Amino acid sequence: MVSRGFFKNFPAYLLLVMLAQSWANVTNASDSNSILASCWATATLSENVVAVARDEHRWSCSGANQEFSIDAERVLLRFDIPPVQAPVRYLLSRRSAFEALHLLAIDEDGAVRQTSFPAVALRSSMAGGYFKADLPDVTLATRQVIAAVDLPTHKMTLENAYLSPVDSGASAADLRFLLLIAGLAGMLVMPLIFNAAFYRALREPFVLWHSVLTTSLLMTIVVTSGLSVALFDPPAMTLSWMTTLLFGVTISSGAMFTYSFIEPGMMHPLLRRILPYCAAWAVFLSVFHATFPFVARPVQSVVYTAAFGPILAAFVCAMVDSLLRGSRAARFQAIGYAPLALVGLVRLVTGVSPWLHSADAMVLFYFGCMFEVLLTTLGVAERFVTIRRERDRVRNEADLLERLSETDPLTGLLNRRAIERQFEQLREVGFTALAVIDLDHFKAINDGYGHSTGDEVLKAVAAALKAGSNVRACRLGGEEFILLLRGQDVDAQAEFRRQAIPATVANAVPGLAGPVTASMGISAISNVDAFTTVYERADKLLYEAKSAGRNRTRSGIGPTHSSIPAQIDQVMMA
Repeated sequence: MVSRGFFKNFPAYLLLVMLAQSWANVTNASDSNSILASCWATATLSENVVAVARDEHRWSCSGANQEFSIDAERVLLRFDIPPVQAPVRYLLSRRSAFEALHLLAIDEDGAVRQTSFPAVALRSSMAGGYFKADLPDVTLATRQVIAAVDLPTHKMTLENAYLSPVDSGASAADLRFLLLIAGLAGMLVMPLIFNAAFYRALREPFVLWHSVLTTSLLMTIVVTSGLSVALFDPPAMTLSWMTTLLFGVTISSGAMFTYSFIEPGMMHPLLRRILPYCAAWAVFLSVFHATFPFVARPVQSVVYTAAFGPILAAFVCAMVDSLLRGSRAARFQAIGYAPLALVGLVRLVTGVSPWLHSADAMVLFYFGCMFEVLLTTLGVAERFVTIRRERDRVRNEADLLERLSETDPLTGLLNRRAIERQFEQLREVGFTALAVIDLDHFKAINDGYGHSTGDEVLKAVAAALKAGSNVRACRLGGEEFILLLRGQDVDAQAEFRRQAIPATVANAVPGLAGPVTASMGISAISNVDAFTTVYERADKLLYEAKSAGRNRTRSGIGPTHSSIPAQIDQVMMA
């Protein structure tokens, strides 16, 4: 099934390869004309930005591998502009929470032009996950651009900052990449449609959690790529906190999907109990970090990232345990989650290690989103089929047991329980008469020929009663039977069957000393009669027939039910 799913979704995998290649092309195009920071400095919010920028002793210049720190209230970045460099227009960097941005353009003669932006006023860049800020006028005489970030909360804002003459994401290669992202997002809509159909047929919670997970991944792709800018153009900080919240929702829904998706008994109970707490913890972390990003600003991002470590560990343990127990669902999930788990590991390691530059592994993330959704959708479909098959099997077994409980095992006719349960329904569909039939002197057959012969006689009687669409036959117990009838001349139909008993029994059970006869009482069924009421009337008529000499019928059906007069007394001649 996995192999069939692979070939079925081959276009999706091809799209991912094209996506990665396009991303590489876009990255190279963006880097060709960009200027990276060459030095950095720290200051307090009360210090004058221009004065700090002019103080050469404040600057640390260690090249491309310099280590930034966000311990200070304000961090300054210096970009040295070569004389032959085309004028730059924008500062771009990764989105994360900070308070304000101050930009200075310093000319060769010392002239300074300055502009400032509160963080909430910054616009989003077409480059996924970046903000952009318009620089002060940069001329051919400009030699330095200073960017001062107030209260930065993440080193990525400093590490990934660069100057560019254009907004990244505006070139032809960038637009092709954006179209691929749009195609990827569109493909993620299909599992949601499948899940809607699955849930209508089988209301299992893991289908809902998979839908939540797919939706959160879809929204994350939109928010972290240029699609959000192209479609809505929201402020950069709005996208920043949305990204944080969506990350928590993704982790939470992934944990709950695992909790409900792995088959019962295929995961250690402790691990299964831990997963909902992991889900709640992920939501709490993301909501708190998005709402209060400055509470413990210098270390908050590191602590926030590290706090997801136990969740990743719990998930890995759950997957390993489920795989060792032979879970089929875990196979799909483990393979599908592998790229995203790797993304989480990269972010965790680079986010908490001070000697490494933070990395969000977005290319792998986009690949992982598609890979996860495709594989887990296959898993959901496979689990759906398994559960549906199991439920159908259980339902069929229950139906079989119910039929067995309502069937006389000797004759195959319905028993009294079945007739009583079906009586109202049969009355509503036109059954208008009930007959009670009792074999005459049946005890003598059991005593004279044995119970096995008696059983054969009862089977033959059941055959003589000829149950069909207009006749329901039931064995009450012993030698007593019931007929429910509808149609024309119901008493004649019942009498025909009663009179067929001696010949049918004689053919089926040869060697009996004489014919096996039966007596019958038949009563009409009114629209308000209960089963017991009609049965008591027919049973009373049966005993009248027996008292009158047996091998005859007493009918309580009036002229409106039959062309035969009421209270007929028919005797079959031996």
